[in-house]
Amino acid sequence: MKLFVFLCLSVSLLTFGSTNAQKKKYEAIHSGIALFDQFNKEVNAHGSCIVKEGDLFYLFGEFHTDTSNVFNGFSCYSSPDLMNWKFEKMVLPVQSDGLLGPNRIGERVKVMKCPATGEFVMYMHTDDIRYNDPHVGFATCKTINGDYQFQGELLLNGKYIRKWDLGTFQDTDGKGYLLTHSGFIYELASGYKSVKRIVTSEKLDGESPAMFKSNGVYFWLFSHRTSWERNDNFYLTATSLEGPWTNKGLFAPEGTLTWNSQTSFVLPIANKKDTLFMFMGDRWSYPLQGSAATYVWQPIRVKGDKMSIPDYQENWKVNLANVKWSPVETNAKSIKASATIKTGDWKQENGKIRAKQKGSVILFPFRGRQVGLKALSNPTSGYAKVVIRNKKGDEIISTIVDFYSKYEYSSLKFLSPVLDYYSYVLSIEVLGEHPKWSDKRFFNYGSTDDYVDIEDVFLVEKKK
Repeated sequence: MKLFVFLCLSVSLLTFGSTNAQKKKYEAIHSGIALFDQFNKEVNAHGSCIVKEGDLFYLFGEFHTDTSNVFNGFSCYSSPDLMNWKFEKMVLPVQSDGLLGPNRIGERVKVMKCPATGEFVMYMHTDDIRYNDPHVGFATCKTINGDYQFQGELLLNGKYIRKWDLGTFQDTDGKGYLLTHSGFIYELASGYKSVKRIVTSEKLDGESPAMFKSNGVYFWLFSHRTSWERNDNFYLTATSLEGPWTNKGLFAPEGTLTWNSQTSFVLPIANKKDTLFMFMGDRWSYPLQGSAATYVWQPIRVKGDKMSIPDYQENWKVNLANVKWSPVETNAKSIKASATIKTGDWKQENGKIRAKQKGSVILFPFRGRQVGLKALSNPTSGYAKVVIRNKKGDEIISTIVDFYSKYEYSSLKFLSPVLDYYSYVLSIEVLGEHPKWSDKRFFNYGSTDDYVDIEDVFLVEKKK
C-alpha cells in the first residue's frame, strides 16, 4: 500500500510539474505582438483593464472578430506573473436584447471590486453600430471570473449618461469613480451601482481616459480623437479630483504616437512599500481587430507630478516581490538564411526580404522551441498570415500580423509561445490587404500599400 501511494504521489507530482512547465510560455512581457493563451490562441481582450485578486491578475477586455466591430462579449484571462495568460471564459456574452443585444456595441470594459459589498462591478460603453446611442452600462458578479449579470445602465439622478469612451479609478479611500471622454469625472455611490455626483468636467478634447495616483498626485491620461489611428497621448495632474487640473503635455516622446498605442488603463503593481505603475495601451488594427490588434504594456516612470514612458521596452518583466522592473534580453540565433520562397514576388532589398503580391509565401524550417520575427513597419505596410506547422503539417500556431505604422521603425512582430522541442516550419503569407479606414468626418487613415518587409527570423535559445 505504501509503495502504491508513493508511486501515485510521484506520478501526480511529475504530472503537476509537467503541466506547469507547459503553461509557462513566456519569460517576459512582450509589447506590440500577439500573445497566446494555454490553447495557443491569441489573447483577445481589448480596451482592457487588469484587476489583482488573491495571487492572480485578471485581464478583462473586448473579444473581437475580424469581420465585424459589433459586441461579441467580454473575455477574462488570468495570470500569476503578467506574462503567461490563461483563458478563463467569456464572463459577459451578447445578451438576447437590450443595450448589449445583437448588433450593438460593447467597449472599454472596466472592473472594480466594491469595498462596501464585496461584489465585482463591470462597466462598459454600449451603443448602436453607428455610435448614435451611447450609454454607460454595468454588470455585477460575486466572483471575479464568474458569470456577470448585466444590470442595465448607470444612472445619475435617474437619467442615463450619454458618454462613450470610459475608464474607472478606485481611490485609496475605496471610493470609485467613472471617467469619460471630454474630461468628466463621476463619483459612484457606495455600492458602485449608480452615480452620486459629477466631480469635475474639464471640457477636454480627449478620449480613452485612465487614471492613477502616486504620492498624493492624480495623473489623468487621455488620447486625442483620431479614430483607430494612434496619436501622441497626453496627461493632466492635480492634488484633488476636483482640481485644478494642469495639462502636462505628452508622456511619451513626440512623434512616437505613444509608442503606437492608445491609452486604456494603468495598473498599480504594489507591495507594502512601493508601487510600480504599468501603462496599458491598445494597438488597434482595423479591420482585423480579432487577429492583428495587439497590446502595448510599459513601465511608467513617476517623479513628483511628472510621468513618462521615455523608452520603448519591447521585452521586460516585473519582480513582483520588490515591484521592480527590468528589461529582458533575447538570446537569438538567426535562421533567415534557411528561407525558401514558395510563391510570389519576394525580393532581397537592403538586407530585407520583401513582397506585396497577394498569396506570396515564404517558408523558414527550424528545430527548436520558440521562433520570432523582426520586421519593418511604415505607411506602405500591410497584413501577413503567420503559421507554424509541425512535420506532419498540423497547424500549431496561426495568426495575422499587422506591419503598418504611420512612421517607419523596425521591431519584433511575432514571437511564438514556448513549444515542445521539435521540427517545425514557419510560413509567412502576404494577404494583399492593409489597414485602411475613414471616420465620421470622412478623414482617411491607414496604410497605402500591402508590403511585408522581413528583417530577420530567429530562434530563441536558452541562456547558458
